[in-house]
Amino acid sequence: MRIAAFEVKDYELKDFERAKDYGLEVDLYPDNMSAQNVEWVKGCEGITTLGFSDLSEPMIRKLAEFGVKFLATRTVGFNHIDLEACKKYGIRVSNAYYEPYNVADFAVMLMLMLLRKAKISVCRALVNDFSLDGMCGREMRNLAIGVIGAGKIGRAVIGNLQGFGCRVLAYDPYAKDHVDGATFVDLDTLYKESDIISLHVPLTPSNRHMIDAKAIAKMKDGVLIINTARGGLIDTDALIEALENEKIGGAGLDTIEQEEGIAHIDLRARIVNKRDVFYLKQFPNVIFTSHYAFFTEEATSAMVDCGLKSLALFGAGKDNPYEING
Repeated sequence: MRIAAFEVKDYELKDFERAKDYGLEVDLYPDNMSAQNVEWVKGCEGITTLGFSDLSEPMIRKLAEFGVKFLATRTVGFNHIDLEACKKYGIRVSNAYYEPYNVADFAVMLMLMLLRKAKISVCRALVNDFSLDGMCGREMRNLAIGVIGAGKIGRAVIGNLQGFGCRVLAYDPYAKDHVDGATFVDLDTLYKESDIISLHVPLTPSNRHMIDAKAIAKMKDGVLIINTARGGLIDTDALIEALENEKIGGAGLDTIEQEEGIAHIDLRARIVNKRDVFYLKQFPNVIFTSHYAFFTEEATSAMVDCGLKSLALFGAGKDNPYEING
């Protein structure tokens, strides 16, 4: 089966060499798929992308017209795909899987960096300021950590936290079994009792802006917020206001609402019209990273492999464990 791979990065090239092992002939493109290049898929039954290609309804319709039957995103999240359009035009969709430790480790790292005010320390050291004023931190063992989402990543975070001796609260209405090391509570209780809140849920229409002004009002004064999931889970305006009035004591953000057109791009010589992003960056108690919590050798290899394996399974008419039934 012939497939087209878009958004191919240099670090993925070696892994794409395995396409022949799956019986796939692959055309590799570094570009995002768009209206300007969608014709490149002609003759292909399947495509694979990352998260920045145009996968809206008009594009899905075009893909179907060109004979594409299968779409494999090399990302865990799939909110960038119009699943209803895919269903309408008969395109089967899959997402990727990787072990959860990369994001889980990153989330705990952000917690520790905020608690010990690492951003301030690093910035001061760059200008030879080694003073301690305003640098006194807190110890994790005395805190309550709230984990929203007890899927693979959330459970890995809970496991990581066991070594710190902290109290762990968890919320997940879909969790089917107990998680050692955490006490499941309702969302309001988690908001009320947590010193740190870490988000580990997919973005859906029902939970968009779940962290809004009303939710923040229920939280402890000085709470720390960690988001390594999806930017749309947090209302940026509400977050900024809460940082300004110090209701929120700090935020570790690997993803934000306005990251499209910024994430993974070198913008040093360009004018950027994302004011909220740059306003958030200036807070001394906000750590903003470039949506790369997932970015390890192990994860990038697994995501390419998932994409190739998914398309091969689709093409062979076999059950696909990565298929999204939306």
